[in-house]
Amino acid sequence: MMYDVVIVGGGTAGCAAAYTAGKLGLKTLLIEKNIHLGGTITSALVVPAMKSGEHQINTDFYYALIEELRNIGGQATYQDNHGWFNPELTKLALDNLMAKANVEVFFDVHIRNVLLDNKRIKAIIISKEMLSVYNETIERANKELSVSIEARYIIDATGNCEIGKLCGCNFLEANTKNQPVSLRFMMGGVDVPNFAKWLKAYDKDRAVTTVEDVDGFIHLSTAYAWDQDKKWALSGLFEDAVEKGILTDHDRNYFQIFTVAGMPSTIAFNCPRIIDYTKTLDVENMSKALQIGRKSIYRLAEFCKTYLPGFKNAYISNIADMLGIRVSRRIKGKYVYTLADLKSGKTFENPAVISNYPIDVHSEEKDSSTLDLVRDYQLPIESLMSADIDNLFVAGRCLSADYMAQGALRVQASCFSMGEAVSKYIKSNLF
Repeated sequence: MMYDVVIVGGGTAGCAAAYTAGKLGLKTLLIEKNIHLGGTITSALVVPAMKSGEHQINTDFYYALIEELRNIGGQATYQDNHGWFNPELTKLALDNLMAKANVEVFFDVHIRNVLLDNKRIKAIIISKEMLSVYNETIERANKELSVSIEARYIIDATGNCEIGKLCGCNFLEANTKNQPVSLRFMMGGVDVPNFAKWLKAYDKDRAVTTVEDVDGFIHLSTAYAWDQDKKWALSGLFEDAVEKGILTDHDRNYFQIFTVAGMPSTIAFNCPRIIDYTKTLDVENMSKALQIGRKSIYRLAEFCKTYLPGFKNAYISNIADMLGIRVSRRIKGKYVYTLADLKSGKTFENPAVISNYPIDVHSEEKDSSTLDLVRDYQLPIESLMSADIDNLFVAGRCLSADYMAQGALRVQASCFSMGEAVSKYIKSNLF
């Protein structure tokens, strides 16, 4: 078997890359370690996909996903944002899109190693088969490996840049800076109309709390943080809960909730944000974060049932299967994108992304997070090319950017554009 492109990682960036490559007529294989696609949307419950400006490019996949989800009742447009997705139905929608693009998908596969030949990946060894990614037959690494699959280019969309790591690529500030991780969850059985009525009256700040009727479906969102730079309507409730021992002080460091498309009695939580453990590449550290996060989820659910009207009969219906990681490895690419590039709005010959999403960098300390509004900025395709391996591209949060610039580019909308841009570049420039 011969493939033009092998994408490793079936999250937001990887799905966009695979769909685009397939639609462009490239023979494409998408490898995913889980048993479904979607990454942060599905496994991490990261909804909605945040809006990133009016001048985005490389959005064909994004709008195809919107349309596919709309057809099966899993999408809503709220606050002028089309990216309100249903995480469970997204699993189905992505399967449908990959089939329409003739993309072959391998699930439940783990990368074991890579074989290198000079500055090219010669083969990727996976848990079930050997994938040869260069135009020659690769001998079996051992008796268990029975299939050799060849391809010309690899896209690392693993988030942690696992292929780049196995290749020995250089990384940017690999272990020096981190952001807190989050473990999202959902509660079902919520009397959303009752809660929405109370919330709209309780918080008059429409920059924080919104409630809308969208085609007979109530959508809402609200937030609270322990930072003191803003007056939060929910502050008194959280302070009282901490005083009474319902919450710990750390439980209240960040709280954000939304409704979910197609789930009329469900509320999704963008929390807890786990500030105690931030070393995202350390297995022991992240294991502790998961345990702490689940305990915090139980306390937050009890808080909601105690303090928020409409939650009396609510229950925890879903806890994310993976942590929401904001930053980990960042590859050294042919161009290292900087905060200065972003703030200046520097333009490039081959932009992969155009966005105005803010510089959004979370901190484990009070009053230390960054959320800076910016004008439109561009990311060059060269920031998605490995500086060390000629046939390796990246897409997603592991892009070649400095720490602060990555904080603006890590969001789903930009990851969609990155994946699409890489496949378009491969088709236009390398075939």
